[in-house]
Amino acid sequence: MTDSTAAPQGEKERDDIAALAKGGRTNLFGFFLRLAARIPFLFIAGRAAAYGPAALGRFASALVLIELTSMLCTMGEKRGLAQRLSETEGQVRPANVIADGSIIALIASCSAALFFWFVPGVLFPGGHYTQIDRLMVTALPAMTMTEIWLAALAYRLRVTPTVWSRAIVEPWTISIMAGAMIWIAPESGLSIAYIASIYAAAITAFIPFFREYGVPRGWKPRLSGMRKLALRSAPIAIADAIEWGTRRVDIFLLGFLAPASAVGVYYAAQQVASLPQKLKTSFEPVLGPVITRNLKEHDYAAIARQVCQVGFWITASQAGIALALGIPGNGVMGLVGREFVGGTGALAFLLAAEVVAATAVVSEAALIYVARLRNLWVSIGTIALQALLTLGGILLMQRLGFNPLFQAAAAACALMVALGLSSIVKSVMLSRILGEPINNWRWALVWAAAPAVVIGFLALRFLPEWAALAFGIPAILGSYFLVIWKKAFGPEDRRLFQKAKKVEAVADSPVPTL
Repeated sequence: MTDSTAAPQGEKERDDIAALAKGGRTNLFGFFLRLAARIPFLFIAGRAAAYGPAALGRFASALVLIELTSMLCTMGEKRGLAQRLSETEGQVRPANVIADGSIIALIASCSAALFFWFVPGVLFPGGHYTQIDRLMVTALPAMTMTEIWLAALAYRLRVTPTVWSRAIVEPWTISIMAGAMIWIAPESGLSIAYIASIYAAAITAFIPFFREYGVPRGWKPRLSGMRKLALRSAPIAIADAIEWGTRRVDIFLLGFLAPASAVGVYYAAQQVASLPQKLKTSFEPVLGPVITRNLKEHDYAAIARQVCQVGFWITASQAGIALALGIPGNGVMGLVGREFVGGTGALAFLLAAEVVAATAVVSEAALIYVARLRNLWVSIGTIALQALLTLGGILLMQRLGFNPLFQAAAAACALMVALGLSSIVKSVMLSRILGEPINNWRWALVWAAAPAVVIGFLALRFLPEWAALAFGIPAILGSYFLVIWKKAFGPEDRRLFQKAKKVEAVADSPVPTL
């Protein structure tokens, strides 16, 4: 390759990494906003006399099926839209491309909502629900369209609306409404709060989407084209649903096999553990468009570098947060309520699951474009294995006479094992397709974890619980990320925390040796 072609290629690579860093940095800020907003909801739902573990468990059981159905109803547009917009760029008006998928998604979500309205027993397996609870199905169309609108904005690297919609408006609305409903409609307060949060998030996403893309022009729905689009998008839609479903099939099975109170405790643990998972979604909206653009140029080496780069960012961040939330786990779960402390074991396994899942997540971000059917089969195998392990673990705990909270921990352990195997299989598959190594592990992660663990256990031993949470968690995070910054972060990594104007200054800096 000549110098004249190498320079633009290197500049393009720096631009891609800068785009990934900017998107991840913006959504990383959103993660902390979501953390601040989610805790009040769990506190209200867990401690308020009108709610408690049983009410939270019934709410979680219905929520699982609604959100899973919504994921299917997007018809793969959450990640497939970037590829379609890239392929038709300069040929078809973008609003028209989005309208094709939106119509299918809207029809599917409205049909599903009608089904659940007439068959509510599917959503509420215990049979305990009110007429207001049944209205949760009305959130389906709004939730589905929100995913498409945010995906379209992410294609143009506009991730701020995602932060506003998902990290500010949605969690704060559900927290505020849940608190208000204690005095207005306590029996259905969680359901009303959920519906309000979904529609508030949808409005927040639609306004910037409409300003960015406008309305379709010269467009009309074509039945044949919509059928082809649905068939083409099916593997991505199912893979999306399965990837999301791995975080919910455990709640679904617990809802049938364990008391509602145990489901409520597990759901609270999952909500805490899913906070690190949001870091993965911080990069997803930007990683898709970057990958599709490199696919058009057959630049597989660039894709491999970007997958490894983002994979390390996610792994490093999730591991640090998992340590900070897992070491003082009793205190963290105790914030929700005394009845929830027994879910600490489940919390530990769930946090570990999010760390081992990072490689599978970033590998799948590329696999859905280069091997969508093979990726789909691996995803199906993953959730099938998880379901079998979860079912076996719950039944084993019951046979041995352990209480429902041990059953919840067994379900969390099953998730960790299934996601760990998925990471290995998907990274090897992508590596063979691209002809490049896929590995986001660095030994500096171990060096960073060591002082964090020591500080965490010292805080638990010598400080009261409130001080261990107030001072121990920041100390664990501080020591961990200090070592990561010094020992593991090279110039490309540090772009995650640098403004665009500073990126060029570190482009040619030497990478530190470990």
